[in-house]
Amino acid sequence: MSSSTLIGMPLVLEHIVPRARGGRTVRANLWLACYRCNEFKGARIGGFDLLTRQHARIFDPRRQRWHEHFAWTADGLQIVGLTQTGRVTVRLLRLNNPQIVRARHRWVQAGWHPPR
Repeated sequence: MSSSTLIGMPLVLEHIVPRARGGRTVRANLWLACYRCNEFKGARIGGFDLLTRQHARIFDPRRQRWHEHFAWTADGLQIVGLTQTGRVTVRLLRLNNPQIVRARHRWVQAGWHPPR
């Protein structure tokens, strides 16, 4: 079992608006993200919410508050999107992919998760 499976993925510097979409490499457009989530994001900036069938942008951690768009399931293993932005972000970035859910399970057992 790899250490990534135990603790999650390494963090990488991520462009909130991807360079492929005209995003600049400036502090206001950079954030730390899980490598795998960032790979799933690619050049996307948004997508369609399957519940409302409306377009929404991916969550912007510099301008939006996490708790307004997301919540943890009771067991702390899955992220639930509460808004169009939340649901689009969870789906496109695959925030509940099996590898990270396994890591979260270990974090819960260790008392490290979910964050308060």
